[in-house]
Amino acid sequence: MSTATLEEGRLAIGLARKVLTSDLDSSYGPDLLSSEDRAALTPLFKEKRGVFVTLMTHPDKELRGCIGFTGPVYPLADAIARAAWLAAREDYRFPPVTTGEVKSLVIEVSILGLMEAIACRSPEELLKEVVIGRDGLVVAGSGSNGLLLPQVPVDEGWNVEDFLKGVCMKAGLSPSAWRRPGLSFWRFSSQVFAEETPAGEVRERPLIDSASPKGKA
Repeated sequence: MSTATLEEGRLAIGLARKVLTSDLDSSYGPDLLSSEDRAALTPLFKEKRGVFVTLMTHPDKELRGCIGFTGPVYPLADAIARAAWLAAREDYRFPPVTTGEVKSLVIEVSILGLMEAIACRSPEELLKEVVIGRDGLVVAGSGSNGLLLPQVPVDEGWNVEDFLKGVCMKAGLSPSAWRRPGLSFWRFSSQVFAEETPAGEVRERPLIDSASPKGKA
């Protein structure tokens, strides 16, 4: 799969912000992208890719919405537009984002790689397979599933065991569920592009370099 350049990361953030500054009440995601918007994009944005859009308050960086697609269902441009709209309007954890709020939010776009099943015979093997800052995790089993992006354990200062507990809890399972048989785990990589300030400079987050010693355990 193609690797995004910093300029393509800026374009990705620009698409998400275009959606957020449009009429969120009357239109939905891809409907908010014009032919001119699409013409300015590189071939990467025609590839079907998984993506998540995260909205955070500034400067305190409180989560305000996060929704995305784990698999390559839509072309990247459409996936970003859909995820941005859904993060603003349909994240059940938060009230819908208002037009007045948008100017005080920072946007983060995570462009996902392919999912890879983690084949392990024991909890000890699972601990050795996951790398903080490299891997996002998906867990499924017992009628539920959960996902955490690679930046979550970095931001939280988690080690691998903390990460496994966290993704189990995201799925509505007990923190120790990862030690029991019957669950399936997948990992995925992600390129993360983020605004430093609302509508400000965009940078790519070096997740592995920023992982703390605790996080690398």
